[in-house]
Amino acid sequence: MSLPLCLCLWVALVALVKGWDTEVSTTLISVDNGGPWGEWGDIEFCPRGTYATGFQLKVEAPRGFFGDDTGLNGVRLICNNGTEMVTSSEGPRGTWSDLVSCSRRHRLVSFRLRVEPPRGLWDDTAANNLDATCSDGVVLEGEGGPAGAWGDWSLPCPSTWGVCGLRTRLECPQHGGDSTGLNSIQLICCP
Repeated sequence: MSLPLCLCLWVALVALVKGWDTEVSTTLISVDNGGPWGEWGDIEFCPRGTYATGFQLKVEAPRGFFGDDTGLNGVRLICNNGTEMVTSSEGPRGTWSDLVSCSRRHRLVSFRLRVEPPRGLWDDTAANNLDATCSDGVVLEGEGGPAGAWGDWSLPCPSTWGVCGLRTRLECPQHGGDSTGLNSIQLICCP
């Protein structure tokens, strides 16, 4: 289900969560400044009863004036069972940053994106960085690139809920054209 990027969404969903044997109500949170290119990947969830407590970013370093920069190429959620990591669509370029995580017993509850708007004839990168808020109010700063501007924060997960999954919008490599990599992200909250 593709959702418009121009609205800050708070949509109730019912989903079969990976590893969960029953349906569970979920809430989708998103931002309104994502890039316009690419397709939405599959939703991926932390295992039953676990929440995202941290994340890593897959970022391509700048390639110089004549290179085709893609910026952010992936987001990986770290689930609080300590052994699971989940990601949705992921671009081929870049390396994974260091893990940033909430303090013990806290989970991710909201996020914002740093996005470069379309630049016409110049090289586009779309999403470049992500920050997230923990349930104790601590802001986790991503280790992405500096291009673009920070958008508004997403709505938070409902009280006592936490982020349990994600879906990313990714432009596939353009093979000679202007590739952007990751354009946007939606996070899923579970009770």
